[in-house]
Amino acid sequence: MRIKKVKKRKVKIQLDHSICHLSVIPVRRQPEDQSEVVTQLLYGETCQIIKRKNNSWVKIQLDYDSYEGWVDPKQLYFITAEEHEKYSNTTAHCLEYSQAIISDDVSQPILMGSSLPHFDGMNYKLPSGKYIFSGQVLDSADLLLTPEIITKISCKYLNAPYLWGGRSPFGIDCSGFTQIVFKMLGIYLPRDAYQQAEYGETIDFVEAASIGDLAYFVNKDGKVIHVGIVISDNKIIHASGRVRIDHLDHYGIYNLEAKKYSHILRVIKRVI
Repeated sequence: MRIKKVKKRKVKIQLDHSICHLSVIPVRRQPEDQSEVVTQLLYGETCQIIKRKNNSWVKIQLDYDSYEGWVDPKQLYFITAEEHEKYSNTTAHCLEYSQAIISDDVSQPILMGSSLPHFDGMNYKLPSGKYIFSGQVLDSADLLLTPEIITKISCKYLNAPYLWGGRSPFGIDCSGFTQIVFKMLGIYLPRDAYQQAEYGETIDFVEAASIGDLAYFVNKDGKVIHVGIVISDNKIIHASGRVRIDHLDHYGIYNLEAKKYSHILRVIKRVI
């Protein structure tokens, strides 16, 4: 009697976590290329997959701020839950506008604010392998927060063009700017301006504001729509058209070029 061999079926394991291994990935409102970008994933940042659509789009939730949106899965590097746990808490960040990472078979640019897991001063690790990074790195775990370092990191983004949903020096929005600066300083902020306004201690007067305080601005309906970082007496750095420095007073932001107020002040908060 001939015994028929039963073929073993391969079980495909569906991975529900991912890490960004490209310089920057757009996260969209809807699962289509024409949809608006609501935020971005920078190199080394991780996320969870919360929904799939026809294997052509995945809905993700960013680990850093729980923001949700749709991403082309071809742009993601999928990882296991164990790898996700190992690589999701990173304190070392790229301080160069753009700098190449190098491995045996890869050379590609990464942008300021990118995460470098397990960085040892020259090398770091990703689930895809080991890499060399010879540029400047800021490690928030070893950082002494001073007015000088807050101003220095903020001003690194000067003249970055405004981009809705952007978080990089080549395109950034107002809350993306404050979030990524504070991420590099080791301080968590959520993604949107109105969410960020819920954090910190209220400062009653502009004259009492310190470097690193966050100023929030409202539209005609009283909704918080804009945010910037106080960097000196009566000066604020913010993303409006581009990342720029303007005058701040009790009424709002006075645009020095246009010679008029551009934003109405609602509140100043201290989170440092």
